[in-house]
Amino acid sequence: MNLAKLCAARAAEGRPVTAGLIGAGKFGSMFLAQVPHVEGLEVAAIADLDPERSRAACREVGWDEARIAATHFVTDGAELAAMDGVEVVIEATGHPRAGIRHAQAAIAAGRHVVMVNVEADVLAGPVLARRAAEAGVVYSMAFGDQPALVCEMVDWASSNGFRVVAAGKGTKYLPSYHEVTPDAVWEHYGLTAEEAKKAGMNPQMFNSFLDGTKSAIEAAAIANATGLSVPEEGLAFPPCGADDLARVLRPREIGGQLERSGMVEVVSSLERDGRPVFRDLRWGVYVVIEAQSDYAAACFAQYGLPTDATGRYAAMYRPFHMIGLELATSVLSAALRSEATGAPLGFHATVAAIAKQDLGPGDRLDGEGGYTVWGRVMPATRAAHDEVLPIGLAQGVTLRRAVAKGTALRFADVEIGEDEAVRLYRDCLAVAQG
Repeated sequence: MNLAKLCAARAAEGRPVTAGLIGAGKFGSMFLAQVPHVEGLEVAAIADLDPERSRAACREVGWDEARIAATHFVTDGAELAAMDGVEVVIEATGHPRAGIRHAQAAIAAGRHVVMVNVEADVLAGPVLARRAAEAGVVYSMAFGDQPALVCEMVDWASSNGFRVVAAGKGTKYLPSYHEVTPDAVWEHYGLTAEEAKKAGMNPQMFNSFLDGTKSAIEAAAIANATGLSVPEEGLAFPPCGADDLARVLRPREIGGQLERSGMVEVVSSLERDGRPVFRDLRWGVYVVIEAQSDYAAACFAQYGLPTDATGRYAAMYRPFHMIGLELATSVLSAALRSEATGAPLGFHATVAAIAKQDLGPGDRLDGEGGYTVWGRVMPATRAAHDEVLPIGLAQGVTLRRAVAKGTALRFADVEIGEDEAVRLYRDCLAVAQG
């Protein structure tokens, strides 16, 4: 609640909080749009493979030429992380291996890290967070993105004495979406391929939101940061609106759809026949809580919380998230309070690469949102036991043998070297196994 006050004090002292941004895409651009309006916050440097694109992004979001001239533009994220005058490094590339490399460079240089790159976080976040703590810096999830907002709601519930029954986000989902490829993605967004291309929209990236992969990645991030469990067979995506959260997202033994209490789940904004859900939560986040006394349950009713029929289960939700427009919260929290807006505490879940089609020897995997695989969330202990290949490592690798459609790929199925990303992932699996 005091970030604006603390930030203004830094401004008055003549030493604003300084951030470096790696990746000037949509998320990064939304953050840049707000920077001129936050007293005491400056962006010292921006790294992108195309510096001119970075400058163009700054102009598009409203930066004046003086601010652009005062900013360093570089092509190398690791170079940015080591620059003098950068307190907080924002990793917003979306590429897991790049994200890991940049985070390690920032930690080595004594910089706080805000990891917008959820793909990197679910691959190696627990190890990166531990290394950051050992170095005396903060490793943080990105506020404005749904996982960090869910973590905030879970923390609110736990710190006020409620039992967390379920937490998660909303999305648009039908079972058939798992098979969608980039060739067919735009019809689901109401766009033509020409319109999407003109707008600079990447079909594979947008397909990762549609085919269930992004939801699985975000669910794993939430589980790792909160200690909540993920479903054994992957997200169920139950159709559910804001008014029915407390009824649907409770344990099966009392009429809900959860395996047990304390789960991460994603709700769909579509009924299974394609009809829209009433008061859907497509853009939002939620937490379902349980009263631990009759008195608290009575208070739920007295203060108008939407509850289930027992009155003991209630839901709180936020209908929207504003992505990069809210990212300054994470930057300022790290710099001014040495506090993360969510961070992995353990390795409870990962995201398995599942074959979208029958695959054969010599086939090359194209990763998240592509033609060959989609991502399904999985308990980390199960993934470790079965040597399952995570979606974050399923790009640019070649199959050794046939894998049937719908099957989780294993490390033994692919030709893959032991690079740093693989090693860190195996370190995370060791954490999961105790």
